[in-house]
Amino acid sequence: METVQELIPLAKELLAQKPSRKLVRLYVLGGVLALFGAVLGLMETLCSPFTAAGRLREREAAVAELQAAQERKAIRERALLEKSKQLEAVQGCRAQTNRLHAS
Repeated sequence: METVQELIPLAKELLAQKPSRKLVRLYVLGGVLALFGAVLGLMETLCSPFTAAGRLREREAAVAELQAAQERKAIRERALLEKSKQLEAVQGCRAQTNRLHAS
């Protein structure tokens, strides 16, 4: 079925053949499912720009959060490095003082 214009002659032809009740139900069910699929496809097409923008915002937020976490980690590492340098300097002075007194 390429066009809707072909649907009317098809319906007339089907009714002229006097189909059984089961076949009519099957045709109606198929038509309803096809219409439902077309509506879903149309809704997906219309809503896809919004969902794509939402995904882009989610990715940007995730990247920003990862960068913030890396910055926090770098700050912690710098603070630990500074503390360890201070401790080494204090311990180094104590060690020299102990040696002076010991000799």
